[in-house]
Amino acid sequence: MRKIIHIDMDAFYASVEQRDFPEYKGKPIAVGGSPDGRGVVATASYEARRFGVKSAMPSRQALQLCPELIFVRPRFDAYKAVSTHIREIFSRYTDLIEPLSLDEAYLDVTEDKLNIGSALEIAKQIKQAIKDELNLTASAGVSSGKFVAKIASDMNKPDGLTFIGPSKIESFIEKLPVERFFGVGKVTAKKMKSMQLHTGADLKKLSEPDLVKYFGKVGKFYYAIVRGIDNRTVQAERQTKSLAAEDTFEHDLITIEEMHTELSKLADKVAIRLNKHQLKGRTITLKLKYSDFKQITRNQSFPNPVSDYQTIVDTAKLLLENVDLIDKKVRLLGISLSNFNEIQIHSRPGDPYQLQLFD
Repeated sequence: MRKIIHIDMDAFYASVEQRDFPEYKGKPIAVGGSPDGRGVVATASYEARRFGVKSAMPSRQALQLCPELIFVRPRFDAYKAVSTHIREIFSRYTDLIEPLSLDEAYLDVTEDKLNIGSALEIAKQIKQAIKDELNLTASAGVSSGKFVAKIASDMNKPDGLTFIGPSKIESFIEKLPVERFFGVGKVTAKKMKSMQLHTGADLKKLSEPDLVKYFGKVGKFYYAIVRGIDNRTVQAERQTKSLAAEDTFEHDLITIEEMHTELSKLADKVAIRLNKHQLKGRTITLKLKYSDFKQITRNQSFPNPVSDYQTIVDTAKLLLENVDLIDKKVRLLGISLSNFNEIQIHSRPGDPYQLQLFD
């Protein structure tokens, strides 16, 4: 039986700001963009969350919910330094660490370096080390699989520690609302509820073919996970799947010339990052969000990997031509590359590029 820990820092960016600047202690703060423009909340302190302020919320809306809210510009260098220290604490116990972001990670402590043996005890020690050495708090979930460990870490925040043992996993998942399952957003949740699927127990009533029929490939995951089956391993070296740059604009873009200018800037950022990481990708994706928050993507795949600025910007502009811009305003543009180092087996010199267009 594997022993998996999911560590999630509590209101990470905001907590670092409150630690480093005592004047923010105990006050509602939001790390992110200014409410004067198109700012978005990256992280809100727990004092702000009591008013309903959430991550990814427009800063203007956050200010309406909490008029006393203090907006703080992010200091990513500071957060990265703290994250590096946290990673060093993890490495005292195991080398099987899968970072998900700066503030959360999976740890496999089935065989820990210090021969402690108890995943629960290791989680307690890690939480205490973070508190003692960094003056920050973290929440932890402990179980035998990644899915349950991650959900458990969110159950008693802040500074929580939740253990879901093997004998309780299946009943625990049966009680979960469908919104807590991987891949279930607003649209899928609405569809599930229209089918009278409200909990894991409801999903369990369906066969695997039916789950795949209604929800696609992720249906296989639902079928297994509601039965407590989660064989995904902690990946110590996570392969980069995509590299992107995007921007939300202070003012909506209306003309194609404005959009081309912004795409040029984004393409330059992506090309620089690709060069830095020595990566090339076969698929270029354009991301676009209208002023009404409707989001679409368009992508083009190549027979051979690319990374140069000119190909990226030219392709992005070409993909933009396949977007409906009539009477539309654009608030966000993004460019990403993916399918790194993949080879198209049947491609030959002169083969046409494959163009894929979808919403």
